[in-house]
Amino acid sequence: MNAANLVKMANQIADFFSTMPDHEQAVADLAAHLKRFWEPRMRRALLAHIDQTRGEGLSPMVMEAVDRHAGILHA
Repeated sequence: MNAANLVKMANQIADFFSTMPDHEQAVADLAAHLKRFWEPRMRRALLAHIDQTRGEGLSPMVMEAVDRHAGILHA
């Protein structure tokens, strides 16, 4: 799985959710979207990218979603 593509896709999803008026709900919905629609190997690759690069290239919202909802993303 290409990390650059995952970063791009995650940031695009975050851009969509960032338009929601409730930031906390938007972060939760972003994490839920990644859990629901990304294959486990995609989530693992994104988490590995974060571990290896401290989230290089990822938007703050993606990082917040991963930090706050890591439990559902690791599953």
